[in-house]
Amino acid sequence: MSDFVNEFWNWYVIVIVLASILACAVFLWSQSIHHRGKAETTDTTGHVWDEDLEEFNNPLPKWWSWLFYLTVVFALVYGILYPTFGRFQGLFAWSSAGEYKKEVETVDAQVKPLFDKYLKMDLQAVAADREAMEMGGRLFQTYCIQCHGTTGQGAMDKGFPNLTDKDWQWGGEPAQIVETITNGRMGMMPPYGGNPDAIGGEAGAREVANYVRSLSGLTHDSALAAKGKTKFETVCFACHGQDGKGMQAVGAPNLTDKVWLYGSSEAKIVEGITKGRVNQMPAWKEFLGEAKIHLLSAYVLNLSGGGEKK
Repeated sequence: MSDFVNEFWNWYVIVIVLASILACAVFLWSQSIHHRGKAETTDTTGHVWDEDLEEFNNPLPKWWSWLFYLTVVFALVYGILYPTFGRFQGLFAWSSAGEYKKEVETVDAQVKPLFDKYLKMDLQAVAADREAMEMGGRLFQTYCIQCHGTTGQGAMDKGFPNLTDKDWQWGGEPAQIVETITNGRMGMMPPYGGNPDAIGGEAGAREVANYVRSLSGLTHDSALAAKGKTKFETVCFACHGQDGKGMQAVGAPNLTDKVWLYGSSEAKIVEGITKGRVNQMPAWKEFLGEAKIHLLSAYVLNLSGGGEKK
């Protein structure tokens, strides 16, 4: 509860929790006063069912009442020892985040020698080690499948790249894979739909899309592709090059192969040109650390058949 936006909410929680506990104690006390000195009586609550079935108003057994009092005392003691009242961390200063950190440190201390062993090895050698790949596979299944899938083949309709082929947007050399996982990547295709002068609106986007499809041997309208070539060489070449083979240094994809991150249909390409694309690979440096990233990079390298490029 250390992330309250202001002090009001801190005191709000303290008052609510403390009032709830004390209210239970007051209620028990009031019931004890009401029945003090009375044995079981024929007094009723006034509730009657089935014409003659009445509810007696007798005191609770003493042992039961004391159990309730003990729960109140337990709640107060717990609140003093552990986080309960707003920002107060309790005398033990326990937190779930701290507990998690301790558990992680304990496990890391146990497995660190094994990770350090592979960290000293060349990435290609790690990729060829069966035990290392089993460990890397578990890391991949834990941290990477949400985007790249259990088999590493990604999801084209959502822009998650296939890691099992040999096509790399930012490069597939060992050092480049390590860099991608360590610091992440931010890929962006600027939108041209709002700038008719640059691409010629929707019609111009269709022309460029047909030219782009022609680069990879897909069916296309030759007349539109001829017009699109001029626009491509004026606007798109800065990132994708005059030949359309892209530029890995800036993450500009190769448009001459048959690998498509968002799909190769004319509609999908037009959408990318007019609306742009933004893709981010998160950085794992702080979360995983160098040793785990080294092992995970070797696994990704192995998925693609050793990182060889087309």
